Amino acid sequence: MIGFVLPDYIAITVFVAAWFIYHEMLKRHARTALNAQMAAYRMRWMQEMAGRDVRIVDASIMSSLQNGTAFFASTSLLALGATATLLRTSDDMIKIATELPFGFVPTRANFEIKVIGLLFVFGYAFFKFAWAYRLFNYSAILVGATPSAQFGDPVRRAEISAYAGRMNIAAGRQFTRGQRAFFFALAYTGWFLGPYVFMATTAWVLYAMWSRQYRSDAHDAIDPSKRFVETLNIK
Repeated sequence: MIGFVLPDYIAITVFVAAWFIYHEMLKRHARTALNAQMAAYRMRWMQEMAGRDVRIVDASIMSSLQNGTAFFASTSLLALGATATLLRTSDDMIKIATELPFGFVPTRANFEIKVIGLLFVFGYAFFKFAWAYRLFNYSAILVGATPSAQFGDPVRRAEISAYAGRMNIAAGRQFTRGQRAFFFALAYTGWFLGPYVFMATTAWVLYAMWSRQYRSDAHDAIDPSKRFVETLNIK
């Protein structure tokens, strides 16, 4: 027997719905989200890049973005391998789960199905990070193809820099979706402790991600409607 009960089905439905709702929320309220505001600065960056003949700074930033994306792609592969290992240690993990004070005793099939679900989440993250890395490569190529600020055609320069900006935004979007999968993977692990814990961790992760997009210090730092009094606070 699989061993799923009604709360399990409700919990996984809540999880999928939370992922979808968060995605749609960012699309419908994109103008005020932190990601959207940073996308505007990505485009501004490429406009500034087009006005420079020496683009060492731009190349350095692109390299940093690519290295960070490669790190997360490698991490997602490690997470995939570690999660797959759980399938070989199902009996040991079930024994540990039965000793926890949650009153939840999973069956072998129940546990393995949950592990397979977690594999899908990390697999999704890997594909997003791998594609983001490729898009950052394309963006770097477009930066290199942007005509010289001093000798190149200004119309062609503006056109290619706009391509580079849009490509960079697309890469950032894929990278963000990979990170989102990591956050939801954290919520997903609550299912191993039971459906009610699963729903609680999903709600917590959803709120944490929403607050970072709309209510965080990072959001306020670039919000033109916010005015700060600069203070030095050393603790």
